[in-house]
Amino acid sequence: ATADPTGAESVGATVVAPIVEESAKAVAILLIFLFRRRSFTGLVDGVVVAGFTATGFAFTENILYLGNAFGEDQQIGNSGLASVTAATFFVRVVMSPFAHPLFTVLTGIGFGMAALASRRQRVRRWLLPVLGLLLAMGVHALWNGSTSLFGPYGFYAVYAAFMVPAFALLTWLAIWSRQRELRTVSAELPAYAAAGWLAETEPLALSSMRARSMAREVAGRGYGPSAARTVGEYQAFATALAFLRHRAGRGAAGPDFAEREQELLHHLWQRRDVASPALAYAARATGRVWTPPPYIDYGGYNPYKN
Repeated sequence: ATADPTGAESVGATVVAPIVEESAKAVAILLIFLFRRRSFTGLVDGVVVAGFTATGFAFTENILYLGNAFGEDQQIGNSGLASVTAATFFVRVVMSPFAHPLFTVLTGIGFGMAALASRRQRVRRWLLPVLGLLLAMGVHALWNGSTSLFGPYGFYAVYAAFMVPAFALLTWLAIWSRQRELRTVSAELPAYAAAGWLAETEPLALSSMRARSMAREVAGRGYGPSAARTVGEYQAFATALAFLRHRAGRGAAGPDFAEREQELLHHLWQRRDVASPALAYAARATGRVWTPPPYIDYGGYNPYKN
């Protein structure tokens, strides 16, 4: 468009690359969102899926950049710390390994918020992922164009003033979202304990990362790796059950709620003999004792009574 190699390179890095790369990574998130919808339930899922997608992209891109830099050094005879390879490694691997995950996590957050929306909120379900993608493109463009936009020290200015604080903020958001999901587990699973599908000690054990980890370790030490995997599967199914019930309370569960609920309960029942004792031990060891909230009546909740 400019017939100027320097200008073309700047436009390619600042405009073309963010649009193409973030769109490509967003497609991967979209496919999981559409075809593994049951496993895509909120912000944490969006952050994790986007993080893995972007990390894989960055891994591949770093190999290409380092390979090109090494080839350039071989041609001009550079070596050591003054080489192009060393400079590329420092900038891409040491200083900014989180850059691509940071960009794409914004898209993942958009999809995660869309997953939390009810089926009636169709505009929100489509608008939020698009907004997240646009933010990802904008931040990516700011990062790529920092030097051309703000001079030779623009990279360091953007890195210190924007990228590091943004990374810290997103890290806090991921931790906060995880704690919020654990509170959802604690609030929703007592209904199933009251119905007899879970032991009384399990809801709060399953809402503690420490207790969950301890339960897997106890099962693994006592009965081997397969038992630890069984406990992990039990925890995953119980968490999915809690989120399903939470979505149902907000009108976002869909018409297959009862079928999906019974399916998850069936998976739990198959693993209960192995997982329940380990979770009970972890609950006692971590001091987490279950008592039903006094303001919720679970007495009549047992639609699956045998």
